[in-house]
Amino acid sequence: MNPAPVSLEDLFGGPIIGPVRDPHSVYRRLRREAPVLPVAMGPQTAWFVSRYDEVKEVLRNDDLFSNQSNAKGVSLVMGRTIIEMDGREHLKHRNLVTPALAPRALKGGFPKRVREIADEVIDRFAGRGNADLVAELTFNYPLRVFTEILGLPLEQLEQFHHWAIDLTHVAQDPARGLAAARKLAGYLLPLVQARRAEPRDDLISRLAQAEVDGERLSDEEVVSFLRLLISAGAETTYHLMGTTLYALLTHRPVFERVVADRSQLRRVLDEALRWDCPVQIVTREAKSDLTLLDVPIPAGAQLIVGVGSANRDERQFPDPDRFDPDRPDAEHIAFGFGKHYCAGSRLAYLEAEIGLEALFDRLGTRLRLAADPECGIVGVAFRGPNRLPVGF
Repeated sequence: MNPAPVSLEDLFGGPIIGPVRDPHSVYRRLRREAPVLPVAMGPQTAWFVSRYDEVKEVLRNDDLFSNQSNAKGVSLVMGRTIIEMDGREHLKHRNLVTPALAPRALKGGFPKRVREIADEVIDRFAGRGNADLVAELTFNYPLRVFTEILGLPLEQLEQFHHWAIDLTHVAQDPARGLAAARKLAGYLLPLVQARRAEPRDDLISRLAQAEVDGERLSDEEVVSFLRLLISAGAETTYHLMGTTLYALLTHRPVFERVVADRSQLRRVLDEALRWDCPVQIVTREAKSDLTLLDVPIPAGAQLIVGVGSANRDERQFPDPDRFDPDRPDAEHIAFGFGKHYCAGSRLAYLEAEIGLEALFDRLGTRLRLAADPECGIVGVAFRGPNRLPVGF
């Protein structure tokens, strides 16, 4: 493979925010020929890391690799959040926000309400005999749950959809992403201020009231974290559910088994996360000059961390392209690793489990994937099925 820097678009045959169909053949070649590959990021050179051990080390080692890289990317629209923080600052903010996302903070009637939302969404197509499970379930159900968690009016759902999508396009269309960030801030800031004055039983109130060592998040910090949740949280569950359904519907024996025995659902979700994780790449920044697999990387350089590639590294996972929930000790890193492990992962699992169980309860093994040449898993930055046409 040519070691001269190439753009990510050239590497994957299209924009990484677009419908790239097969990044795995690229990952496979990178792992074999150039596991630390220089890539062109505008006028700068970054390094794409593709093997499991090195990806895990970059995610784990805060002494060598910083999250400051995110300040130059997604933080342009999200604002300053824990995803760009290191060390004590990261720990303090994580201790402020993580308890508000823990299932115990959302217990009581929360799982029951999430199930009610799932049933309301499924009601719209259950009597019809056919549906596109992406457009009609996996895309809108997670955001419906988020509007419930945040205590937002349901009529804002479609608008939040548009804003969340626009945020993710900041690299390709900065004006679009920044406009969405401003509109979200304009909508959320008065709500945060109102919840400080009169707290309710919702996530905005818990974030506004959270306190660690006498410190609270500022209004702007709460708004920034909410923007991150609306975009990353909804996108993660959306693609996790879609990929899991695609895997099950194309592996009928596994599908029939998990419908009959729901105790296997978590293993299925974990294998879906390994097999084709919702977020395929994240970034880090080298804190000092270093060498990775004999490749010199200068201080300040950006590393593009191939989580999706690492999860299919043949050195870690035998027959990695096979979807197999019975894999022994299959430690995926779809939610990251170490101190920056995804703070909302447990919420994502809970939403996905409840939503899929509702679908299985209602339609079960009657679900059949319809023939459609356009149906498939696509994307790199965010990856999941583009459509899931089914009959039942």
